[in-house]
Amino acid sequence: MDRFNISSLSSLSSLTKKPVCVMWGCILTGNQRQFVFEVNDLLEHQLFIKTICLDAAAKDELHVVEVQSMITAKSIPIASLKPSIMPMVSLYGLEVNLPVTFNLHSGGGPVYIYGQHITIDDSEEAVEEESHEHLGPSSFY
Repeated sequence: MDRFNISSLSSLSSLTKKPVCVMWGCILTGNQRQFVFEVNDLLEHQLFIKTICLDAAAKDELHVVEVQSMITAKSIPIASLKPSIMPMVSLYGLEVNLPVTFNLHSGGGPVYIYGQHITIDDSEEAVEEESHEHLGPSSFY
């Protein structure tokens, strides 16, 4: 069988950025009312909040979740939840800039915040490393 020529593909793969998407989440409670999410690297990061929901054990009171990013000087409410009325809210497309702070302004929780953390490594070393990792000679016999 003929072997596949890797050198022809390495130049094509270096033109694309490969995002890494992982599930992300945090819990706010009466004891831990604040959660700070920040990263300390040079990669491009995006955080998309998808869902905020109350635990089944949450008291029937108003639970207000606020967010504060590096762009906003003040905290902004993004969800007001009450178990008997609205125990969950879906926030499709809510992107927050890092670093970001989530705050349980009122209520005792627990409140769960879920989303997607996307990291984009557009450095040439990372793309080249990935291309050799996925396109090794043993893959093309």
